[in-house]
Amino acid sequence: MFSELDLDDALCEAVAKMGFTIPTGVQQLVIPVAMEGKDILASAPTGTGKTAAFLLPACQFLLDFPRRDPGSTRVLILEPTRELALQVYEHACAITQFTQIKCGVITGGINYGTDRDTLEQNLDILVATPGRLFEHIEKESFDCRDIETFILDEADRMLDMGFGNIVNQISAEARWRKQSMLFSATLESGGVSRFAKDILNEPVMLEAGASRKEHAKIHQWIHLADDWKHKFKLLTHILKNQVDTAIVFVKTRESLMAIKSNLDSLGIDNCYLQGDMPQDKRNLALARFKSGEVKLLVATDVAARGLDVPNVGHVINFDLPYKADVYVHRIGRTGRAGNKGTAISLVEAHEMAILAKIERFTDQRLRRRIIEELRPQNKEASVPKNRKKAKAKAKSKTGKKVKPKKTGARPSSPDKPAKVRHRDTKNKGKRAE
Repeated sequence: MFSELDLDDALCEAVAKMGFTIPTGVQQLVIPVAMEGKDILASAPTGTGKTAAFLLPACQFLLDFPRRDPGSTRVLILEPTRELALQVYEHACAITQFTQIKCGVITGGINYGTDRDTLEQNLDILVATPGRLFEHIEKESFDCRDIETFILDEADRMLDMGFGNIVNQISAEARWRKQSMLFSATLESGGVSRFAKDILNEPVMLEAGASRKEHAKIHQWIHLADDWKHKFKLLTHILKNQVDTAIVFVKTRESLMAIKSNLDSLGIDNCYLQGDMPQDKRNLALARFKSGEVKLLVATDVAARGLDVPNVGHVINFDLPYKADVYVHRIGRTGRAGNKGTAISLVEAHEMAILAKIERFTDQRLRRRIIEELRPQNKEASVPKNRKKAKAKAKSKTGKKVKPKKTGARPSSPDKPAKVRHRDTKNKGKRAE
């Protein structure tokens, strides 16, 4: 129970209203340590309740030590993307609904006048994206001196997006803070380690792994595809026959627009999300999908990290991602909050290498399934390289296409004499003793 974590009754009431009764593994690890005021370096798989793990102790600190005089932000939370920042802000508002704590959010893509109105509110908690916040710091429209708790979420994604230098500068501006927390999907990256050394002071390292029960919630399999057209036929068959609510992930904007155009022509209602969309359109697309108005969201990897959309039944990887860890983040959009989910990947022959990396990364072999009327014709796609090598070896045993055995001297040719090595002749003529 959350009450056993020494949290204020107002916070426990809010969490209960949000539908949560028992703390997750990462919450049980982080909250007690954070409430002691220690710096934290933590990793946790997606969908394990990480957001509440840092919001609850931050809110408890604000309740234990209320503001005496008007001032600037006391708790700063940095998020790599606009969608994540808005989502964390919504969580903060929900958790603080029975308190006097004031929360705000500023992100790129929003009018600067809106930002000024937000920053003038004597906020207790501010959720922000690094780029826009640093602009306000440079313009002296945001003061970091009152920050007491600094939280860096999705640190590995921050580095991937090139925010490392900006985050370090923001950290330096908030150097009078009392506590820092850094959260990352993995702590193995050298960049994350350097981040931690620069930002944290003698941190407690916490790693929360997903239980077997959590892993089992998401059923995963793949369909092999001959080409793009075959993939799209598989996609439409799955959408029409197996899916209620789904996110379809692609690698590029070009692929996204091609899929959307083809879905529109078939009358399949959908919305889309990509990185260079205007913020109002991004917000509208997410709102339509979250409300259930539209059941299908087509997205690039801007939606792969952290987005918490309830009741997503399926994640479909139309394209496999460039990196294996992104696959895990993608499929984490389903099977959330105790629900079961399904992750289906459509794989062409040229994607078999990344599929092998994903299987090694997740330590499991993804099941192959076939839709009978859409059976793949390209046999190359269905035979992994290691199996091809095994078949080649088997042929050599039967006498077919057997390569000549190597000897000390190469066979001669009409144009080139055989090469004779010194070691093959140095003992010639000597008696064996």
